[in-house]
Amino acid sequence: MAPAAGAPDILRRIVADKAAELEGLKERVPEAELIEMAGSRPMPLNLAGALTGGGMRVIAEIKRRSPTRGLIRGDIDAAELAGRYVDGGAAAVSVLTNAQHFGGSIEDLAAVAGACRPKRVPVLRKEFIFDPYQVREARAHGADAVLLIVSMLEPAELSALRDLAQSMWMQALIEVHDEAELAVALEAGAEIIGINNRDLRTFETDLATTERLAPMVPAGRIVVAESGIHTRGDLDRVRAAGAHAALVGESLAASDDPVRALRELLA
Repeated sequence: MAPAAGAPDILRRIVADKAAELEGLKERVPEAELIEMAGSRPMPLNLAGALTGGGMRVIAEIKRRSPTRGLIRGDIDAAELAGRYVDGGAAAVSVLTNAQHFGGSIEDLAAVAGACRPKRVPVLRKEFIFDPYQVREARAHGADAVLLIVSMLEPAELSALRDLAQSMWMQALIEVHDEAELAVALEAGAEIIGINNRDLRTFETDLATTERLAPMVPAGRIVVAESGIHTRGDLDRVRAAGAHAALVGESLAASDDPVRALRELLA
């Protein structure tokens, strides 16, 4: 699958790199093998359920580096950090598995799933997903949910990938950045909507994006604010706008004490 016609240039580069990587991966690990692996996994945990209830919820992210910031933390033990996030009160853990641009791996996902499953904390695979192979790969390695980015998918592709995830009892966090993308997500039946405060065209971050879009989400859907959340004040701001949860990555991963940083966010 190719990225949507209006996808930002950075997404086009990442998708092109990922597509080249997938060609080799499909030869090494055939899709039939992933289907068999996925079939041996226990039922996925409920991300939507973990993000609802009283109080603001946090999805804490395992993130080694980014194209904008560079190296965040190179010595991450993914399973150990995930356990610390859970101890700090994370409702779910997100794992960036993109290797070339973010320093992650599918092995990180498997390690985090192994650490979080006994504690009944769901795990989100955060990746630039455009191929059904990647959805099956996520389930085969223990993901309970996957990220789908509206700006890099055609509407039909978005719906097909979401349906595939659901066929394996996984949920999808569907990411949007503007009104048009939100309309596409809602049309696709998105239950969990991530509002990315970072504009992938300029890489500028503005919490006003959540403040503008969250009130447009119909009741009964779950809103997750993404990017730009560093302090309790930031968390309060997106909650006041209507977010039920926030995905927090860099500020936690870069902290000397992620547990304390997370507890301070949730205090």
